[in-house]
Amino acid sequence: MSAITNDSEFRDALSSLPFEQQRMVGAMFVENVLDLSDDQRVGQALNAAKNPEIAEDAMTLVRRNAKAASLEAHTRCGADGEWTDQAGYFVARAAEACVEVSAREGKGPAWKAAMSARMARTCLAADSEEDSHDRESHAQYDILKTYLDARG
Repeated sequence: MSAITNDSEFRDALSSLPFEQQRMVGAMFVENVLDLSDDQRVGQALNAAKNPEIAEDAMTLVRRNAKAASLEAHTRCGADGEWTDQAGYFVARAAEACVEVSAREGKGPAWKAAMSARMARTCLAADSEEDSHDRESHAQYDILKTYLDARG
């Protein structure tokens, strides 16, 4: 596959994937920002998203735990606007997207995970001189291209 160089190409490539593969790719996007979260439930959600053989009752539990991680991270953000807490919240939201039941509003889990992962990086940029949003977008383009090339 040729390089993915913009969000339009990125979105088109993601939307061409079946739902289970979108989960897998979404998990790969979250892994790229996983260092911004210390919640074990986020990692559990990623493992579940990458396991097409997971039992439905196990996935239901993972979904609940991912939702709880997201809600707790949101609560920690508080009124003070701690950017590292905000970043953790968006990582949890990205993981939550990877284990959702189905695509909503025409947006699959990979797209939602990608956008939340970018927001996590943007939160860190707000707390520093570094602008890493574009770098995260390009990292996602590379992750997706690598995944698509491996599929053949």
